[in-house]
Amino acid sequence: MPDWLWVSFALVLIIEGAGPLLVPNRWQRYVKQLAEANPNQLRQIGGSLVIVGAICLYFTVA
Repeated sequence: MPDWLWVSFALVLIIEGAGPLLVPNRWQRYVKQLAEANPNQLRQIGGSLVIVGAICLYFTVA
């Protein structure tokens, strides 16, 4: 696996872990809200994040 992929994976883990580490109560409320959200709304949010991430990756690599 390329080194940049490991670096990317490590950064995702650091960013995702910062919420529960720094503000656990707020993070827990946020996760509860996500669990109660409409699946279509979650799908739209996920799709938007994938598109924004792909655009950022494209401009970073190109």
